[in-house]
Amino acid sequence: MFNFVFFFNNALLGVGLAMDAFSVSLANGLNDPKMKKGKMGLVALTFAFFQAAMPLIGWICVHTVVECFKSFEKFIPWIALILLCYIGSSMLIDGIKNKDGDDDDLKKLTFVTLMVQGVATSIDALSVGFTIASYNFVMALVSAVIIALVTFVICVAGLLIGKRFGTKLSNKATIFGGIILILIGIEIFVTGIFDFLRL
Repeated sequence: MFNFVFFFNNALLGVGLAMDAFSVSLANGLNDPKMKKGKMGLVALTFAFFQAAMPLIGWICVHTVVECFKSFEKFIPWIALILLCYIGSSMLIDGIKNKDGDDDDLKKLTFVTLMVQGVATSIDALSVGFTIASYNFVMALVSAVIIALVTFVICVAGLLIGKRFGTKLSNKATIFGGIILILIGIEIFVTGIFDFLRL
């Protein structure tokens, strides 16, 4: 049941799923170069939780209400696009308004914004429920934990890199971070639409 291939494949799956969360963590680090370690841990933990929860929810849907899930699946790219573009454009506007470098006026990452980012970057991972559909519940749970651990490490790295460059870029970092979020939203949307059309 549990062997090297199982852990290796799920670690790779975690890396693949965490790329959007890494990019958003990078943007968050750029936006708040003075972010404390405790908040960094909370940000990484939030992304890890959502990246683990979505495949598990997808697995449950596959084993219960598969038809309802399939009809909902086509809306996933739209949801991610709207949420990330909204947050990204807010950051972009804040960065442009504060182009003189008044960091105190820039919006810091709030709990609500973090939750929205967590959902937006992980909602496409619902489809992973189909990938792990052959697992029993314990295996699906272990898979989710592996994905969470990988995501946590990758997001911490993203935050650290973002903080370092955010300090150097000053107020321009917020504009750059906003652009990153918008581009991620577009990428998830385009990829999701192409995947849907291929079905």
